[in-house]
Amino acid sequence: MVLIIRQKADEDTLKKVAEDFDGYIKVVVDIQRKILAAGGKLHSDEEELLLDDGSKQADLWGGGIDLETNEVDFDSVINLRPGQCNSSREVLDQDIRKQIEKIIRSLLG
Repeated sequence: MVLIIRQKADEDTLKKVAEDFDGYIKVVVDIQRKILAAGGKLHSDEEELLLDDGSKQADLWGGGIDLETNEVDFDSVINLRPGQCNSSREVLDQDIRKQIEKIIRSLLG
């Protein structure tokens, strides 16, 4: 199940978005709007949901959080953006990584 999270998620919401990967949650974060889409099997599904909700492509970054280890990652095919100086699946800009992690931890942590 893919959901847009706009405020701190409760236990039931966390369980729903963690279903597909048994405790790991794929996320796409809108760093401008400070919201995220969570759950599902593909970052592209979350990305599409946020775009339909009014997000701008340049503000969306993919990653995830492991609920058991509390580790955040910044790896997604949607992060491949040579036009934004990101030529990797990993988010390379440290400032963007910090923004992503802060939003993930505030809404899902």
